[in-house]
Amino acid sequence: MGEVLVFTETRFKGEGKEIHPVTYELLGKGKELAGDLNDSLAAVLFSGGGVDPQELIYRGADKVFFQEDERFGVPDEILFRRGLKTLVEKEKPDIFLVGATNFGRSLAPRLAMALDTGLTADCTGLEIDDDGSLVQIRPAFSGNILAHISTKTTPQMSTVRYKEMEEAERDESRKGQIVETDFDLGDPDTGSQVLEEEFSGDVDLPEAQVIVAGGRGLREQSDLETLEELADLLGGKLGSSRPLVDEGWIGRDHQVGYSGNRVQPTIYIACGISGQSQHLAGMKESDTIIAINSDPSAPIFEVADFGIVGDLYEVVPAMIERLKTK
Repeated sequence: MGEVLVFTETRFKGEGKEIHPVTYELLGKGKELAGDLNDSLAAVLFSGGGVDPQELIYRGADKVFFQEDERFGVPDEILFRRGLKTLVEKEKPDIFLVGATNFGRSLAPRLAMALDTGLTADCTGLEIDDDGSLVQIRPAFSGNILAHISTKTTPQMSTVRYKEMEEAERDESRKGQIVETDFDLGDPDTGSQVLEEEFSGDVDLPEAQVIVAGGRGLREQSDLETLEELADLLGGKLGSSRPLVDEGWIGRDHQVGYSGNRVQPTIYIACGISGQSQHLAGMKESDTIIAINSDPSAPIFEVADFGIVGDLYEVVPAMIERLKTK
């Protein structure tokens, strides 16, 4: 029997850390792939402390490889690569899945090079073909087509975008094996030093149910405060198209689009966003899209459920005033 292996990423939660939800999505898809291959499903958790590996069993893993070392408390890709390389070479999984988070996108190519195997990045779909090979599906040409990619080397490695797969259901009755490892992590000086970890607070766009996003239609950086006020009144978060991030007006954690966050909120309000394909790739699956743009031919109106052709500097304040008087 072979093995499908999932990398467990952790993230800040309050004063401590928790398992990143992308891991549960990978376990959900990993279980499906393992079933098609008659493989087992395993997860690997390298932790600096405070994270329970049993949670991965509850989410579908048959086995969890677990190593706790204070050095894993910081996102040092070199250190994680060393531990993962040793594990993969020992276990020889058929498939190895990593979340396409900021850390996962940095870690996975380093590991693939160390293992001399291929890597398909930013996948949105995974399937097993008739030959038992992994078909890795990812957007190409700014999301205009879906490429289907197979690799001949093993493990077949993919990074998978967050919010693309269904999370594995939690079942506390599940039983599994936790294997404590003690890999030699080598020289403490990895050549990489984490100077500071900055918690992004309450941005977390992929989790937001309401997003108010601004684009090139904004005249000044300070105008984002008006959009943020609207977002706050709706219990939502502030988003942005890439040009505002490139201008330094707002942090990358707020970026929506092909090279930013992929979001699926209940309500997405696009203010002064024309709707280029790169941006649409990140938000077009929102439940309800409301577009505010002075250009009636803007592409954003093609995907919008409700369109307002008008000056956002008139429309947005009117919306705020209406909400305040309710």
